[in-house]
Amino acid sequence: MKEEKLLAVLRLQKSKAIGSILAKKLIVNVGDAAQVFYEKKSILAKINGVGANALKHLFDSENLRAAENELNYILKNNIKYTYFLDDDYPKHLQNCIDSPILMFKDGTINLNNNKIISIVGTRNMSSYGRDFIENLIKDISPYNPIIVSGFAYGVDICAHKTAIKNNLQTIAVLAHGFEEIYPKVHKKHINQVNENGGFFTEFWSEEKPLRENFLKRNRIVAGISEATIIIESAEKGGSLVTADIANSYNKDVFALAGRATDIYSKGCNNLIKNNQAHLLSSTEDIIKLLNWDISSKVKNTIKKELFISLTTDEQSVYNYLQKNGKQLLDVIALDCNIPLFSLSSILLKMELKGAVKPLPGKMFEAI
Repeated sequence: MKEEKLLAVLRLQKSKAIGSILAKKLIVNVGDAAQVFYEKKSILAKINGVGANALKHLFDSENLRAAENELNYILKNNIKYTYFLDDDYPKHLQNCIDSPILMFKDGTINLNNNKIISIVGTRNMSSYGRDFIENLIKDISPYNPIIVSGFAYGVDICAHKTAIKNNLQTIAVLAHGFEEIYPKVHKKHINQVNENGGFFTEFWSEEKPLRENFLKRNRIVAGISEATIIIESAEKGGSLVTADIANSYNKDVFALAGRATDIYSKGCNNLIKNNQAHLLSSTEDIIKLLNWDISSKVKNTIKKELFISLTTDEQSVYNYLQKNGKQLLDVIALDCNIPLFSLSSILLKMELKGAVKPLPGKMFEAI
């Protein structure tokens, strides 16, 4: 994106009286973000929703200076970003009317896989919730989904860590800019998340983790995936807001039921009772409702053939294992120059073709 256009997008994003929906209206009606600021105010005023207050904030000189400062930060620090009309913008989120016009990103995010689920819940997670998350992600790992959450205490960080443990890509959506990390104790997880996915945020570099930012963050968590899973929640909580937003986007919501006496199961139980979420009792509930089933019949009838058809990447991995013997997953990724989240999918397909065999300790060998 040219600097002039990026500056215009930042000015739109900074304007207090112009949210994502109105910003998109302006861009679509005028034809380009930069052109918005060259258009006559009388023309802009005819666009539905653009009043005197919106125009005042749109051309505010302080907004321009702030946008210029943020643009300099982006260029100086090589910050990656994605615009709502770009091809690399998250597809599921692109269809949400109030999705951000611009998001900043970090890490090795690859959204080619449409199997994306968000897992959220209370920060006061119980052992029941933790065990369910660990078993759920382990069971769905053959489908190579992307796991999204909010990098918060409890359910969020457990989902991220478990995804990484199972060699899945994970995306953390932040409620602040990249100069902040909340909670600070989670700084130790940044590198691992970046190596196995990464971070998204719509907030500018020095934006603080304010209360209202978490609510805005929740719409990205709900919108970026095809389904949202609520693990545990009290009667009120941020994860219930995420569930409401997901429902408003006509996306599937799942909730883990619990005992009626458990305070952090009441929110989930209410969602199920009020038909706001599917009852989640096993991995099969997700696989069936989201049509992820690869057809167990196909898996069961796959046999090793004399000549196996391999893709270029699969052949590269196979040749490497033939030459070097059994190797650790991380070592294969490093030596073959293939990202971990991609390699996991490659090895699964090779296993189904009968070309490799998984061994204990994340090791693989050619057959």
